[in-house]
Amino acid sequence: MSTSVQRDGWELLESGPPNADHSVLLIPGTLGTAAFFEELMAEPKLGESSVRLVATTLPGYGGTPPTEDVSIEGYARAASKLAADLGCDAVLGHSTGGDVVLEMAAGAGYAGSLILLSPSFSLRDESRILIVVDGLSRVFGHLPWSAILKIIGSALKVNVPPERHDALVAEMKKTDPRFLRRQSHLYGEYLKRHGSLVARLRDSGVWAWVAFGERDDVKLADDERRELEACPRVTLVTIPDAGHLTINEKPGRVAELILEAVSADKERPRQAA
Repeated sequence: MSTSVQRDGWELLESGPPNADHSVLLIPGTLGTAAFFEELMAEPKLGESSVRLVATTLPGYGGTPPTEDVSIEGYARAASKLAADLGCDAVLGHSTGGDVVLEMAAGAGYAGSLILLSPSFSLRDESRILIVVDGLSRVFGHLPWSAILKIIGSALKVNVPPERHDALVAEMKKTDPRFLRRQSHLYGEYLKRHGSLVARLRDSGVWAWVAFGERDDVKLADDERRELEACPRVTLVTIPDAGHLTINEKPGRVAELILEAVSADKERPRQAA
C-alpha cells in the first residue's frame, strides 16, 4: 500500500515498511510525476524485501508549485537534503531525473548508491524531439510545449501498459507549458555547460547502475560508453525489449537493479556489464 505526503514542497508517494533496512528515493523525468512509479512500487520482489520506496515529483511538474531554483543544480541540492532527511541510502532517477540524481552526487555531496535510468550524459545523447521543441520555444514561447502536450497521448501509447495510458497522460498534461519552456531551457544549458557528464559521475566516487532500454530514444555515445565501462564503480545495463519508460515497461527489471544497488558489497569493485 502507498501513502501520499508532502515534505518541504515535495509531493511524496511512499510504500514499504517505515523501518525498512533500506530506503530509496525515486525521481521521475520531464513530464513525469510520482504516479509513474506505481508499477515499480507494486513489484512483489520489492514487497518481499525490507526496502522502503519514496517516489516524488520534481517541483513544477504535474501541476505542483515550482521552487525558486528549478535548474538541475537547484533540484539536486534540494533532492540531496530530502534524501538525507528521509534516510535514503540509494536514489533512482529516470531521464532528466537521472541527471538530477547524477548531480546530487557530483555537486551536492550525496554519497549513496545511484540508479540512473536513461540519463543524458551530453546534449548529443538527448532525444531530438526535446532539442527541437526547446529551440522552437526560444522563438515561439510556450506554444511548442502546448502543442506537445496535446499530442503526448499518441506518443505514449507504445511505451506504457494500455491500462495505465490514460492516467499517465493525464499526469503529464498537468504541467504548465510555460514552466516546461523555462525548465527545459535550464536543462539544455546544464548539458551545454558540462559538455559531458561522464567525468562528473566518475569523479563523484559513488557506486552507480546506469541502464537504458534496448529501444531507448536517449542514446549513449560510443566514447561515453567506453569511459563508463572503464570505471569500476559503474555498472552498465541494457534492458531488453524496452524503450525509454523502463519504469513502466519493465518494472521487474528495474526492481532487480534497486535490490542489487542496496545490497551490493561496496568493498568489492564491480565490473561493467
